[in-house]
Amino acid sequence: MENKNSETAGKDRFDLTNCTKSMKAVVTTGNGGYEKLEYRDVPIPEISEGEVLLQVLAAGVNNTEINTRLGWYSSTVTAGTESLSEDEREKTEAEEKADGGWNGATPFPYIQGTDCCGRIVQAGPGVDPVTIGSRVLIRACIRSEGWDSKENIWMASDFDGAFAQFVKIAASEVFPVNCDWSDAELGTIPCAYGTAENMIHRSKVSANEHVLVTGASGGVGSAVVQLAKRRGAIVTAIAGKNKMDQVHSIGADRVIPRGEDILSHLGEMSVDVVVDNVGGSNFNEMMLVLKRGGRYASSGAIAGPLVTLDMRNFYLKDLTLIGCTAWDEPVFPNLISYIEKDEIKPLLARTFPLEQIVEAQKEFTLKKHVGNFVLIPQALSAAQRDLFGL
Repeated sequence: MENKNSETAGKDRFDLTNCTKSMKAVVTTGNGGYEKLEYRDVPIPEISEGEVLLQVLAAGVNNTEINTRLGWYSSTVTAGTESLSEDEREKTEAEEKADGGWNGATPFPYIQGTDCCGRIVQAGPGVDPVTIGSRVLIRACIRSEGWDSKENIWMASDFDGAFAQFVKIAASEVFPVNCDWSDAELGTIPCAYGTAENMIHRSKVSANEHVLVTGASGGVGSAVVQLAKRRGAIVTAIAGKNKMDQVHSIGADRVIPRGEDILSHLGEMSVDVVVDNVGGSNFNEMMLVLKRGGRYASSGAIAGPLVTLDMRNFYLKDLTLIGCTAWDEPVFPNLISYIEKDEIKPLLARTFPLEQIVEAQKEFTLKKHVGNFVLIPQALSAAQRDLFGL
């Protein structure tokens, strides 16, 4: 799947002139507030060799779509994600951030949506047509130079994603899944659980190890709790007081209220692995609770990207710090097998129609829920169904 950055710069690829094959989609037009989300008609993607076209059945809502729209990934931003609240962002002059995406400039205008449960409706040249009709999940992280390189591109960050009725993707990135979960439940899985499994895999979590999970009520954090317990770990989670019971219910052995002193609860050198997507001022405490030879894994920093590291604590304790963005090869096949073996469960907080994306993201940013929100595109029209013989 090609990176679309250069192709999309400075022009709208969604012009419907002379196009009779259209779909509903949310187009993100630039860095800024909710006004940058436009629900409108756009052309249905045209697939090439090795690609498939999916009808989107459900698309999850993640921090990354909001952060990308707001430009939080830019090096010019030094505070946590809440520093770029919608109200604050709207008070400033909208400007495109040259490094606001995961891999540099974001390819505005484009379609976001990293999570996708879909059904294959069309197969391009070189793809077995027997796959048409399969319900699948999309692996959103593509290792663009092979598994020996950490280079990666992402659906909905580097090219169009799933906030639409249809999405195209390389056939190598779709995984059929056989289970009795609903489409919306499957839509909670790819980004949150893929990110969580990648951190668990990279940090080599094993049975009876003590794992500390921050932000345990969020999509990624709650997935980490489940996936660490699946490997037999002892899990201590950090969550808001009003969410502690729910985090206990998904497997956490112990839950510490967010904001309380972690060292007073756990003591120094008490934890084998920290999985931390929060960062911020608690980073030093995470280093202190790690045992000698402990591992720290992260794929986010919602409380703040700039932290203070005491190098003496780092090297004298032989700690390993693991950054996790590019998913390793076993990650997504693992997730599919866990689903099909009923070894994990979805945490679907709420669904919204795709056209209500603004309402969904507003509620998402309140952080009152546990698990994931999912957007459901509108049903296909008769003309769309006829187009694909559905």
